[in-house]
Amino acid sequence: MWKFSLSVCLALFSTGELNAEPIRWTVGVATVDITPDYPVRLNGFGFRREESEGVRQRIYAKALAIGNSSEKPAVLITVDTLGIPDALVERLAKKLEEKTGISRDRLSISATHTHTAPMVNDVSPTLFGTPIPAPHQAHIDQYSKEFEEKLEQVTLEAIADRKPATLSWGLGRVGFAKNRRTAGGPVDHDLPLLVVKDTEGKVRAVYVSYACHCVTLSDNRISGDWAGYAQEMIERQHPGCTALVSIGCGADANPSSGVVGDRADVAEMQGVEIAEEVARLLAGPLTNLTEPLATRQERITLDLAPLPTREEWTQRAQQQNPVGFHARTMLAKLERGEKLITDISYSVQTWTFGNALAMVFLPGEVVVDYSKRLKRELDGTRLWVNSYSNGCPGYVPSERILKEGGYEGGGAMTYYAIPGPYAAGLEDKIVASVKQQIPETFIPKEDSSKTQGSVPRSPAQTVASFHLKPGFVAEVMAAEPLISSPVAIDFDPRGRMWVAEMYDYPSGVDNQFTPGGRIKLLTDTNGDGRYDDAKLFLEGIPFPTGVTVWRDGVLVCAAPDILFARDTDGDGRADDVRRLFTGFATQNYQARVNSLNYGFD
Repeated sequence: MWKFSLSVCLALFSTGELNAEPIRWTVGVATVDITPDYPVRLNGFGFRREESEGVRQRIYAKALAIGNSSEKPAVLITVDTLGIPDALVERLAKKLEEKTGISRDRLSISATHTHTAPMVNDVSPTLFGTPIPAPHQAHIDQYSKEFEEKLEQVTLEAIADRKPATLSWGLGRVGFAKNRRTAGGPVDHDLPLLVVKDTEGKVRAVYVSYACHCVTLSDNRISGDWAGYAQEMIERQHPGCTALVSIGCGADANPSSGVVGDRADVAEMQGVEIAEEVARLLAGPLTNLTEPLATRQERITLDLAPLPTREEWTQRAQQQNPVGFHARTMLAKLERGEKLITDISYSVQTWTFGNALAMVFLPGEVVVDYSKRLKRELDGTRLWVNSYSNGCPGYVPSERILKEGGYEGGGAMTYYAIPGPYAAGLEDKIVASVKQQIPETFIPKEDSSKTQGSVPRSPAQTVASFHLKPGFVAEVMAAEPLISSPVAIDFDPRGRMWVAEMYDYPSGVDNQFTPGGRIKLLTDTNGDGRYDDAKLFLEGIPFPTGVTVWRDGVLVCAAPDILFARDTDGDGRADDVRRLFTGFATQNYQARVNSLNYGFD
């Protein structure tokens, strides 16, 4: 079978060296089955009030222990469950520090938010709108204890499994999420990917995240929903690999399929979509993580809006629905002499791999506005935002959604046993905490508001975004800082690349229309197929739009002229420049003379 290579010349704001040699990490990988062997209530849908009716798909806790020889590892856990109680995370962190010396900031736990996994205590405890029968609660208690024990088990197993490894990451895209509040509303379709390979280059683990609710299935059988199928498909395609999945800021995003009951084939195809994108990314260039991992964590306080009075609670308690049950739960606390909470302790955590990648872990069901804003105000090409991490404080609305109200704006607090919605001001507090933890090098140099929020991708990310026909491979040949503002290229018989750079667009190098266009000559000095040396061949020409190799020099389109330039003394710079033709139009930058072709008469 013939293989064709599509070589691509890219000029981007590059944030990492594509060819950088990876440092040696020590990474441990572990998986623990957390599927109960007894019936237990499933979390996520209040209408399911019977215990589970079997297992459609086994569910897991999985962990990566990432470190190197000079530091304690950091442990990242993903788990097939609706949410992780804050108190459980803190208990596990304390045990981990006592047993291994690993500090709290180096532990992160993210839930897949599947709505077909067993209920865990302190996660949406008022979900069902009615008291849970004692036999059902006994099974929930039993599972909650086992669940916590298995999280500790998977953590210690990952730490014990550490082996030399390499880490790399990339950014893909899948498209089955849609905004569930507003037709055509914002959605984050990014699919960030972290890859662990052994010293022989074999994939040991893949970690991905997508911002979409795990609510494709709603029947009463245990499964991981689309996230579980994504893990299953990735592991099937890459034998010996452990696949981990977490959820981005998808609190207001549902699968485009909708909730389909017991249609497991639909959830499976969503998992296939993710697995296929993972396979595509793994086949292309990824960015090696070559700098040490820095972990940070901060607790901030998020105020709740003013709570109802006792009289208002009493009035609500008359309703025979989830709102009434929630009110009766609040009244019972008051009657026991307990104070209702008026704020939430919110844990903001970040992991940064030098300047190559920053990962953010936010608790609760965080809406898409947070990832959109953070990727706009920080460099979105190097930012990975997770929610459903390290705590479960209900829905976390943006200021926009808080004003709009509705389920995500505060109504869902009824099911989380939280006495009221958040007060205004939470968005800026959360964003400020993230930005305070992440180095200033992640602040983009360009104002993305000028490009409607879009930001340039790294060379590796750009190549990874190409969808090619079978048999074709895209490769990076050159990128910034080797070249800048390229508009045309040509190759000479020696394999060198000639690049026309419209560096003076749109108003000259001094905004006074002083010409500043240039021609560069790129050479591959080590024979690896990528250009690594650039010489400035010709400069000071107006808005060049074409370069064509001809005889012992190059033809350059620089309206109103076509120039012929050559190097006669071998110093790499043009010293003989002649005007061959003139009189070409200059009114339109995009319609000037260009793309010369050889002709015969």
